Amino acid sequence: MTLADQAYDRIERMIVTLELPPGAPFSEASLAATLDLGRTPIREALQRLVADRLVLAIPKRGMQVTDIDVPEYLALLETRAVLDRLTVGRAATRVTPDIAAELRRLAADIQMAATKDDTDTFMQLDRQADLVLAEAAANPFGADASRALHAHARRFWYQYRHAGDLTASAVHHAAILLAVAEGDKREAESESDRFMAYLEHFTREAIGL
Repeated sequence: MTLADQAYDRIERMIVTLELPPGAPFSEASLAATLDLGRTPIREALQRLVADRLVLAIPKRGMQVTDIDVPEYLALLETRAVLDRLTVGRAATRVTPDIAAELRRLAADIQMAATKDDTDTFMQLDRQADLVLAEAAANPFGADASRALHAHARRFWYQYRHAGDLTASAVHHAAILLAVAEGDKREAESESDRFMAYLEHFTREAIGL
């Protein structure tokens, strides 16, 4: 992993977990000092985060974390529904024994984190599951397109987690992972559709729509 990749992962986590909250201004220099990394990898990471719509570059004023725009977020969920269905369907038809074992482990660990109401661990496991599914699906274009959408979704959960049900989310996650592990394409796609319907319902309830 390059220094720019490390910077990207660490800054994305700061944004997703609201350590850098929506609308917060910051500078390359402040991040470099906080993360103990050079300005070049920080700048490269921020360019990627701007492309992901998690950061705004404001001429002559520095950087700012993007706000959560609800209509845009609902559009994001529509897009994610298509990409997630594609990913889990491909993954189910290509899953290897090693990846299947990893997916089963993640399904169990995600449900355990939910039982403990451990949001941080849950979200870390969720991100790991996304990476494993992307590896199994072997579609780098889909993986690149999905990465930012999943980061926005995790940030939304942190912002509105008081309105969410971590156990229900874990059940959906586990169902998808286990269907892929079994190589059941149809069931994996159906579980993905059900999960996206749940996320849209949660979003609308969280913001009172």
